[in-house]
Amino acid sequence: MDSGLEAVIGLEVHVQLLTRTKMFCACRNEYGGAPNTRTCPVCLGLPGALPVINGEAVRMALALGLALEGTIRERSVFYRKHYFYPDLPKGYQITQGPVAVVEQGRLRIPGDPAVRPDGGSLTVGIERAHLEEDAGKSNHELGEGASYVDLNRAGVPLLEIVGAPDLRSGQEAYDYLKAVHRLVTFLGICDGNLDEGSFRCDANVSVHRRGDPLGTRVEVKNINSFRFVKQALDYEIERQGGLVARGEAFTQETRGWDADQGVTRSQRSKEAAQDYRYFPEPDLPPLVIAQAEIEAARQSLPELPEARFERFTAQYGVSAYEAGLLLQSPAFADFFEAAARDGMGKAAANWMLGEVSRTLNERGVGIGELGLRAESLAELLGLVRDGAINLNTAKEAVFPAMLAGEGDPGGIVAARGLGQVSERGPIEAVVQAVLAANAAQLEQYRSGKSSLRGYFVGQVMKAGKGKMNPQLVNEVLDQALAAGARP
Repeated sequence: MDSGLEAVIGLEVHVQLLTRTKMFCACRNEYGGAPNTRTCPVCLGLPGALPVINGEAVRMALALGLALEGTIRERSVFYRKHYFYPDLPKGYQITQGPVAVVEQGRLRIPGDPAVRPDGGSLTVGIERAHLEEDAGKSNHELGEGASYVDLNRAGVPLLEIVGAPDLRSGQEAYDYLKAVHRLVTFLGICDGNLDEGSFRCDANVSVHRRGDPLGTRVEVKNINSFRFVKQALDYEIERQGGLVARGEAFTQETRGWDADQGVTRSQRSKEAAQDYRYFPEPDLPPLVIAQAEIEAARQSLPELPEARFERFTAQYGVSAYEAGLLLQSPAFADFFEAAARDGMGKAAANWMLGEVSRTLNERGVGIGELGLRAESLAELLGLVRDGAINLNTAKEAVFPAMLAGEGDPGGIVAARGLGQVSERGPIEAVVQAVLAANAAQLEQYRSGKSSLRGYFVGQVMKAGKGKMNPQLVNEVLDQALAAGARP
């Protein structure tokens, strides 16, 4: 894109709340189920059915607002937002009007050095976070040439988080969305499942020449992964940038992201606020929140991701990059902390980001489905630290046996005879035997081919069946090689 142009991006993030029931009725708030079985007259929009506000959803909104350092509005009102679509049975969506329960928050993310040469972090404004209900879902059966409506999702509680247009690149949008996802999952108000649609976003983007008024805004929908957010916005920035550079006018519209082709496609002209014919919901009273409720929500806040990030780097000696990976989910972070006891923080981080993560990726599961207890991993790390086994034995023999359900690490080591040899006598005997069996290589080493030292280490470890103390092996081998060194 022309260096004189600038992109302006704001994200609208829709967060499905982890309440037991829906936003305005007692139907179960649970993903899946046979179509149209989790419904009632309220979420079906039948005449005479009256909505009731879900108090747990309100408390979750308060938690988010406080975590975002936002202003909690003690009085807000629900409105009807009218539009017509088969999966919206009432013909309108109940949402909050001009005043939202949360307004004027902020969230810090890394700035993109590609568009911010000064570097440093970026504080993204949160214009509002308001409560509303979700719509149903249309299933298009192309083979049958028909579409079916499932209203199980209709009425599920949502928090829509409207970010300020403070982002300037696809990378910043990616980082912002990741930060929001991390926050709502660590608060425990959303499971963050993008595949099931419980965490999704729409992106608003415009490109203008620096110093000129803002350009025409385009909304991009159908973005269901973090990677696609970046790709869709990178594409749209280039598309709009080309139009602006050529002086071609274009209209405000909604576009969809085609992940297969890597392009955005026009869907419809973008509605303006007046098109929705907003008016106050007559069946719901104003939402009034007492100061006592706000303070109760504040006291119940868990340790927030940003604070936990700082603590991880200070307490466990991990890098900022490692801390970010360890905080990929609440369950993963909790598992790490449970394993990082007795000063083994760095070792636990290495295992969590190495062997554990590799296994999770191979199996396609989360840490809770791995079948491994954090206490067992801590015991394994302790065996390595204390010299009972070496690192190779831990990775190649004990850890796989733990995953296979063979018991605790100590029992596996005892049953398989995997204990590390740390006595000098047996190691010296193996070293001498290896050097005697490799006389030609030994002669080459003593003639100046020092790279053969690694070969001897490997042969000694192989002869010792991987159970010898590597540090002691290196020490004994170096002494043996030095004893026969040439002048």
